[in-house]
Amino acid sequence: MSTVLVTGASGFVGRRLAPALAKAGHEVRAMTRRPDDYDGVGEPVFGDVADPGSLAAPLEGVDTAVYLVHSLDDHDFERKDAEAARAFSLAAAAQGVQQIVYLGGLGADDGELSAHLRSRREVESLLGESGVPVTVLRAAIVVGSGGVSWEMTRELVKNLPAMIVPKWAATRTQPIALDDVVRYLVGVVDNDEAKDRVFEIGGADQLSYRGMLAQAAREMHGRFVPIVQVPVGTPMLSSWWIKLVTGVDATTAGNLIDSMGTEVLQTDTSIRDVVPFEPMTYAQAVRLALGEDSRER
Repeated sequence: MSTVLVTGASGFVGRRLAPALAKAGHEVRAMTRRPDDYDGVGEPVFGDVADPGSLAAPLEGVDTAVYLVHSLDDHDFERKDAEAARAFSLAAAAQGVQQIVYLGGLGADDGELSAHLRSRREVESLLGESGVPVTVLRAAIVVGSGGVSWEMTRELVKNLPAMIVPKWAATRTQPIALDDVVRYLVGVVDNDEAKDRVFEIGGADQLSYRGMLAQAAREMHGRFVPIVQVPVGTPMLSSWWIKLVTGVDATTAGNLIDSMGTEVLQTDTSIRDVVPFEPMTYAQAVRLALGEDSRER
């Protein structure tokens, strides 16, 4: 049995990952800035990636650290995420951590990446700077209750009887169910085959954002929702439109929308040799997310 530190343990992915790791037989530490408020699985420990001095204690005796930290709700997220990754890498190496697992962003290395995806690539590199073997799982949109991308999709479909969408809605992506992301993360933890490797992960379907909205509408309403695409729409205008309709923070929405003009598809399926299973379709992921939404109300 290995000791696994989950950073961002109370977040969208972390709060599902911690119980899955415990079920797989690992001893789980949940790193959070508010351990007294943590009510999830694992031993809550204080740690803040923005405070390098706080990282030694939670990493002591840890075999694998799962890094689920980002600052998309901040205008200065690139600098903050880089500084945090560099500090975490140094602290992990000093404490003898054997593996860092990072959930990054899908997108071709030779393509024109958005600021969000460039930052994810930089974090990948910085986490390995101090010599700890890093396992990277690159994903596109993760579909699950509580995720910002899903909240945007659900509220758009819920609140609009018809939609006029910007030109980025034609961009293709490969959404993946949160349950499948967690399954991949658990599968690479403490797995020698996965160390010092980058994997792409994706769901069963490759869809445009317009196609995702259409499928989500069918699952939510059981009917077709008219969607008209127009050849305009800047990220700034789109972010404020998203905030108006869905309530999602405009900064977070803007940073995500900035990435939506870049096609992000899985081109390498080698992860299935290490963690073999068939991922869900987008429709299945939507049904699971809707079920979780209902239970959490």
